[in-house]
Amino acid sequence: MEQIDIHTPIGQLAVANPGRLGLFEHLGLDYCCTGGQSLEEACRAVGVDVEDALAQWVTYDAERTGVDGGDPDGLTLCELADHIEERHHVYLRQVLPELAQMLKKVVHVHRDSQPWLADLQQVFSGLAAELDMHMMKEEQVLFPLVRELSMATVLPVFHCGSVDCPIAAMEHEHDSADQALRSMRRLSDDYRAPLGACNTFRGLMAGLAELEEDLHLHIHKENNILFARASAVEEGLRKG
Repeated sequence: MEQIDIHTPIGQLAVANPGRLGLFEHLGLDYCCTGGQSLEEACRAVGVDVEDALAQWVTYDAERTGVDGGDPDGLTLCELADHIEERHHVYLRQVLPELAQMLKKVVHVHRDSQPWLADLQQVFSGLAAELDMHMMKEEQVLFPLVRELSMATVLPVFHCGSVDCPIAAMEHEHDSADQALRSMRRLSDDYRAPLGACNTFRGLMAGLAELEEDLHLHIHKENNILFARASAVEEGLRKG
C-alpha cells in the first residue's frame, strides 16, 4: 500500500497529487478552504474512516473523475494566474447567469411544492454577486501584484504594503463562498432533484453540483498554490 501520513495537511496532499482530487470530492473532504488540516482531521470532520480513505487512495482511478486533473503546481506564477482567469473565471462568468436563469424558472414553477427553493435562490444570488466582485478584485489588484512579484529581482513597493494583504482578503472571501456552497448543498439535500422533477430542475441540480466542484478546485489552486507561492516569493525578496 502506498504510504500516506495521515498527519499530512490535506491541501499539501492535493497539491502533490492532483489526480486524486476527484476522490476528495467523492469523500466530501475539504482540501481547499481548510487545506491546513491533516488528512485525519479532514476525515474526522465529515465522518469518514481514515483507514477507508487510505484504502480508496491506493485503488482510486483518476480517469473516473471529471475534476481537472492537471498539475497547476508545475506552472509559473504568471502562468497559474493566467490559467485561473482563463479556466475558472471564464467558466464562472458563463455558468453563473445560466444557473440564475434556470433557478428563476424552477422557483417560479415549483416554489409551492418545494419551499426550500426560495432560500436556495437567495444563497445562490449572494454567492454569484460576491464571486463577480471577487474575480474583479483578483484580476485588477491581486493578480497584477503576483505577476509583478514573479518577474521582480528586488522587492517591489506595493500600495497595499504587501501581497499578503489582498491575499488575506481573498482567503476570507473564499471562506464565505465555501459557506454558501455548504448551505446550498444542505438546502438541496446534496443536489437531489425531487422524484418526477422536470428536466430543468434536474439540470439545475447537476449544474450546481458542477459549480461546487469547480469552485473547490479554483479555491485550492489559489489558497494552496498561488497565494502560498506568491507570499514565499515576496518573503524571499524581502530577505534579499
